[in-house]
Amino acid sequence: MSKRKTGLDARFANSNVEVQSELPVMEETVNEYGANEDKMAVNLEPDYNKVDTDLDKHYDRGVVHPQTRFRMPEKQLFDFAEYHSQDAEKTGYSNYSYWKSVWANFIKKKVAVAMAIIFFALLIFTFIAPLISIYDANTVRIDFPNRETRFVSPNSHFWFGTDSLGCDYWCQVWSATRTSIILSVSVSLGQIFVGVVIGLLWGYVRKLDRFFTELYNFIDNIPTIIYMTLIALMIGKSTMVMAVALIAFYWLGTARNIRNLVFMYRDREYNLASRCLGTGLGRILTKNIFPYLISVIVLRLALSIPGIIAYETTLSYLGLLDITTPSLGILLRDARSNFLEYPYLLVFPAAIVSLITVTFYLVGNAFSDACDPRNHV
Repeated sequence: MSKRKTGLDARFANSNVEVQSELPVMEETVNEYGANEDKMAVNLEPDYNKVDTDLDKHYDRGVVHPQTRFRMPEKQLFDFAEYHSQDAEKTGYSNYSYWKSVWANFIKKKVAVAMAIIFFALLIFTFIAPLISIYDANTVRIDFPNRETRFVSPNSHFWFGTDSLGCDYWCQVWSATRTSIILSVSVSLGQIFVGVVIGLLWGYVRKLDRFFTELYNFIDNIPTIIYMTLIALMIGKSTMVMAVALIAFYWLGTARNIRNLVFMYRDREYNLASRCLGTGLGRILTKNIFPYLISVIVLRLALSIPGIIAYETTLSYLGLLDITTPSLGILLRDARSNFLEYPYLLVFPAAIVSLITVTFYLVGNAFSDACDPRNHV
């Protein structure tokens, strides 16, 4: 066999890479070429007499040596790929779960988790606080011997002090907090439900666009406080009446936001295909469009709760809510006249309102980001 130099030698003259072959080969010593005298060219003609027939011998994975590779049996060099239909189906299976991914993304944000724990602890404590108090929220203190019970500063006996009537302020604050949270959560859930349903129909059904647009303009052009005043004077000032009235007029912003988002997804290819296949309106709205709106809905829900508390405070300040049911708004209204002399009357309810607002803002933003499928990696 003649020895000849090939272009392969020149390429690897100054390299540490040795030429390897997938087939069994024979090594031959060649003359040095270039600066590196240790380089050796490899003859690509196989020598089948040197094939190793030991099929149980194991070779290191990822490391190939010319001295061992040409001794590897063909069964070790090549494996035939077999097709299995069940394995092919398993390959396309994904264990992805939307809500599991939402939860996994949410718990990564420690501040939001801490705020959520604080809020739920606050809500639970509103039911526990009256049980550990020796007084009632609406009972005037006449059993406190030899001492004036009006405007008593916080002490070991009255933890939050007393108000202008001598009532225990501790019970009043926690009872008012419970009422405000229940009212705000109920109104927020109600207006979100109404707003989302109307927004989906408003944005998707073209025939209803004119009707809902005129309805929106009619209600939005008149200040909501005028509606609330008329309802309070004509129907009543009870908490239930005010809650229903707030739901009836608070859905406008949510519906308009949802309507604008539906415009973005209404005419996409998969919705056009669904309509061509005869898919019903309800299924298109709930399966094709609604999932894209979850993060926005959660954010609006979280931000509307402190907004409802603030609005309830305004209604209480204006005397449009029944004062027999204590709420944070009523406490803030009553504290405005005695704030300079007795600041604790304003500090305690204002601190709780601020805590609820901050916790819902942080939790709502974090949960909204976690609901966005684009963050599920």
